[in-house]
Amino acid sequence: MDAKLTLKLKDDSISRAKKYVSSIGTSLSAIVEDFFDELTLQQQSGDFKYSPLVNELSGIIKLDENYDYKSDYASYLEHKYE
Repeated sequence: MDAKLTLKLKDDSISRAKKYVSSIGTSLSAIVEDFFDELTLQQQSGDFKYSPLVNELSGIIKLDENYDYKSDYASYLEHKYE
């Protein structure tokens, strides 16, 4: 059963989205439905998928095995708020 959903978005976001769906031959409703399905079904299954950009960037930075990111971040915060 389909139901109606009203969303408030910025005009430029709506314009860009309409151009995008027109270029790929689908509807804005289908894109939004797919997005929510992916978001909620991944969360339920625990099988989260990263975006293609995140997958592409993943692994670019190599850190030492003994790198202490917590200590490094604490140091950064100390300097930031001096």
